[in-house]
Amino acid sequence: MKISEIQFIDGATGSELERRGVDLSLPLWSTRALIDAPEILAEVHRDYLTAGSQAITAATFRTHRRTLEKVGMGERTEELTGLALQIARDARDELCPDALVLGSVAPLEDCYRPDLVPDTDICRREHAELIENLMNAGADLILIETMNHLGEARAAMQAAQQIAPGRWLISFCLVEDHPGVLLSGESLTSLEEPLSEASAVGVNCVAAGAMQGQVRWLRDLLPSTPLLAYGNIGHADSQGNWLSTDAVCPGDYLTHARCWVEAGANIIGGCCGTTPDHIRLLTTELQQ
Repeated sequence: MKISEIQFIDGATGSELERRGVDLSLPLWSTRALIDAPEILAEVHRDYLTAGSQAITAATFRTHRRTLEKVGMGERTEELTGLALQIARDARDELCPDALVLGSVAPLEDCYRPDLVPDTDICRREHAELIENLMNAGADLILIETMNHLGEARAAMQAAQQIAPGRWLISFCLVEDHPGVLLSGESLTSLEEPLSEASAVGVNCVAAGAMQGQVRWLRDLLPSTPLLAYGNIGHADSQGNWLSTDAVCPGDYLTHARCWVEAGANIIGGCCGTTPDHIRLLTTELQQ
């Protein structure tokens, strides 16, 4: 399946694991499920596929070496990345062989702290290691997501284009009331040329209600590029832990998603706090 044919990716993995009782304490976050609860992770993937997701995202958000070294497991980066891909691929093969498995590439440090981003050479080297591990483990596409800093985004894109040309997407974490502006305060405008090499470009980890303006801005910047939108419900606490709430029910989320489609998005999913119920309603209603 080509990326241009995808209409629906999955929803949140980390917050959904936490909702099902898995310990996701930092710094490992969803990587803990690979060690402590792989069967629950597999269940989450299966539930999203059953809900109609045409692509699911492997739990590699925190399997890069930098995070694992914080708990003395840096040497397990290839092993745990491979395990995450295997769990996702097994679920896909069981229920929906035509679905894609995306390999997640997250910021090296905190998703909401662009001031912690390492220098560009370090970013390029560390992202390249993870992307190579993802491709070797069988990822269909690389999903660079939640990028909040221009230098790190550029480094990750360069690594992806070198290792997986034509097989990567990128999604940004932007200031909610300032379309096209990263959390670092930098504009995406300077990335217009490298972004044209991506299979799709998008926005994630912003509130569902703030997504429409960001999508419209991206559509103006990239008239012919597939656009990806997957928003949050709930919020992070002062320690960076996600607090899932029912503030945006599936029906309200669908209403927001319709606005994203009208603004130019053609690949829709869910970020933190969303559930299989949110995706099921999207796949049911937006295909009509």
